[in-house]
Order: sequence, then C-alpha cells, then structure tokens
Amino acid sequence: MTGLPDTPPTLSRAPRGIQSIEVGGQLLHALVNEGRALPLTELARCAGMAPAKAHPYLVSFQKVGLVEQDLDSGRYGLGPLALQMGWIGLQQVDPVRWATPVIERLAEQTLMTAALAVWGNQGATLVRLAHAPTPVHVAMRHGTVMGVSETATGRLFAALLPTEVLQRTLGPKTARQVQSSLSAELEAIRQSDMARVDDTVVNGVSALAAPVRDAQGELVLSLTLIGPGATLASREGGAIPGLLQQEAAALSARLGWRARA
Repeated sequence: MTGLPDTPPTLSRAPRGIQSIEVGGQLLHALVNEGRALPLTELARCAGMAPAKAHPYLVSFQKVGLVEQDLDSGRYGLGPLALQMGWIGLQQVDPVRWATPVIERLAEQTLMTAALAVWGNQGATLVRLAHAPTPVHVAMRHGTVMGVSETATGRLFAALLPTEVLQRTLGPKTARQVQSSLSAELEAIRQSDMARVDDTVVNGVSALAAPVRDAQGELVLSLTLIGPGATLASREGGAIPGLLQQEAAALSARLGWRARA
C-alpha cells in the first residue's frame, strides 16, 4: 500500500461527433477536391459511396445551401452558403499567426533556428523567429531584411515572385542583376520548390527556405531553417528538407492552395 487514494486510470477519448455529418462531409470534400460540379454517380464515386447513399445527403445539403444542383445538367456543385463560408474564412486568414507554432515545432525537431519571412517594402523581412537550443551566431531579429542574393529566404522570393514585384521593391536595375547572376540557382529553386545556401553568410552555416502559398498560388511567406551545415550533412539531417517542405505544404493547404498533380 502506498497510502495514496486509488485513482482509476484516465482513458484518453476522442470527442464524440455525429457520424452522419462526417460521412456526408465526404461529398463536400469531393466537390472541393475536384474543383467542379459533378454528376451524382461521379460525385458518389469520388466520395467512396454508392449513389443511392449519397443522394439523401445531397438533398439535405441543398436545403441548407451547402450544395446546389444545376437543373439542366443535373450536376452538383457548391452552394451559396458554402461560398459565403469560404469568403468569411478568407477574411479570417492570418498566415503569420498560423505559421508561428510551426516554426517553434521545427526548431525543436530539427535543432535549427526557424524563421518566418514576408516580402515587405524593402525585401524579404523576418517577422518571427524560433531559436534552436543552441542558437546560430547570425545577426537576426524581427524586422531583419534578408539579402536577396546570399540568403535562402531572399533567393526563394527572388525565384517565385513576379518580376514586376521584384523591380518595384528592389529597383529595375538590381532586380535584373539578381535574376541574371543567379539565373541557374533561381530556376533550380522553381524546380525543387526549395532554396538552400551553404556558407554564403557565415562559414559553416546553412539555410533552407520553403514557400507557403495562398489559395491563388501566390507566395505569402517563407519557412526558413538556419543552422550548422554539419546538421544537414548528417544522416539525421537528411530528413530535414522533407520535413520543412511538408510543413510548408500543410500551411499552404490550410490557406486554400491545391498543388497541381
């Protein structure tokens, strides 16, 4: 006996939901994923259910405005309530707030300093930092403008932003010089959807940057990892680029971006 009162074990249970709503929600997911109105049989197939099972859900969704049916073609598409919900959702989007816990998690998982940057009126600008347990000795703070030629963050924006945006911010001459001198590197970034630099700012320090896109596919911020080059060169470090891209893709999906197949 320990002298402590007997305490029944606490079981971790998922919150109870309504199964029929979850099942019917598969039809809404199918409409979003396909991005177009669908006939009943195709919509049901995409949702993984029989047409006879799907139809009653669609009738109810039409009544509340989540789905509407074209009277001529019979196809089902998203309804007015779904569109209104989408617009309200866009108004509530805050990419930096959503990404802040992501960089904190990345710093803990990778033991590298993680950062968020947006394109400001002077260029790629840090807006959030999450330091690694052993910070990298690079002068960075909120508001730091990252060099467009020598940093992974700067190169990412240079590769993915429209030319007119770069010229408006950097000036036409500087923008052309960057695009000309780094043409091969910028094209590699477009192909891989990631920027990497080694030893360009501080010897022994490497950086990775991955894009976060909005629903229109426009670059809204970068996720950047900065740390010792030896970390990325290690066996464990080989998983870091994939982890960074995975987190960036998840944020992009939350912002409405649908990657092209």
